[in-house]
Amino acid sequence: MPAPYTLTEADLTDLATGAWIMGTGGGGDPYPSMLETRLLYRKGASVTVIDPLDLADDDLVCCVGKMGAPLVTQERLGDGEAIAETVRRMEAYLGRRFKGVMVWEIGGANGFQALLASAILGIPVIDCDAMGRAFPQADMTTFAICDLPAYPWTMVDIRRNAIIFTEAEDWSWMERMTRAACTVLGSVAATCKAPRSGLEAKTCTVLHTVTQALRLGRLVRAAREAHRDPVAAVIEAEGGMALFAGKVADVRRRTSGGWLRGQLRIDGLGADAGRSFELDFQNEWAVGRLDGVVRATVPDLICVLDTESGEALGTETVRYGQRVSVVALPAPAILCSPKGLRHVGPRAFGYDLDFRSVFS
Repeated sequence: MPAPYTLTEADLTDLATGAWIMGTGGGGDPYPSMLETRLLYRKGASVTVIDPLDLADDDLVCCVGKMGAPLVTQERLGDGEAIAETVRRMEAYLGRRFKGVMVWEIGGANGFQALLASAILGIPVIDCDAMGRAFPQADMTTFAICDLPAYPWTMVDIRRNAIIFTEAEDWSWMERMTRAACTVLGSVAATCKAPRSGLEAKTCTVLHTVTQALRLGRLVRAAREAHRDPVAAVIEAEGGMALFAGKVADVRRRTSGGWLRGQLRIDGLGADAGRSFELDFQNEWAVGRLDGVVRATVPDLICVLDTESGEALGTETVRYGQRVSVVALPAPAILCSPKGLRHVGPRAFGYDLDFRSVFS
């Protein structure tokens, strides 16, 4: 579907399905944000998606997303007005108006934050994001990989406490400062990241990821309606790979430093009977081991899907006894570059591992 196009109310459900898959376990469950966007639609709002390649080089683009631990967002729901307020405060600080709003990360609920800002503020959504999936840290973005400035940055919580970070030495420092502030605010807050030019949106993002998520959601729905395997449909459409299928045997979670960390163990069924698959996560699935041997790592997209429905399962929602399929989808090329791997490879998450794509 070439941009520009206007999302229908029916598209919102498909977009949520696709964004949840691309979230690789993180980004937060998109369902509440989808419902809020639907409510705005029923009050007369709409969202138009435009191609970043159609931007003028000097157009000003804002980039929004929620920050925090996914488990906390289940208990402390944010709202679109908080996201919109981060944009208003950024415009006031800059003294300029934005041409459009882009997604910080397409994965999970963050895939909807630009839609909420668009529906409230009346500016279009730019069809790109800064990750092509979801990652837990601000320095794990295409902006950081491309050495773009990390500031200014606005943050607003559900009480309308507001902070403007006017400068940071680099993305690592911005991550440290904003993560500390987010933790004080209850481990969840709305943010408007450093503004980008039209040229930067065209050259330093992952292009057309809103459309990709929408396409994925439609594929899953169509497979279910035709009584076909939705997991197989995802793998075929995205050039993915099946890694494991089984039943969730154990999940351990802890929230620390504004992140959700833990491990998931899956006991094999069918062709994988007698084997086990373990996943470490830090908001998102980071490393997968088959019978104790590393099978997949970031930045490849490691997705845990409900075997029957094809719906993604998040690190905060997966539970004992669920029948799941673990699949890998290819990562955007920029993430797999030498510079990209310094930001988002296994070592960036503290693992003494070199990245080797399951697709290599």
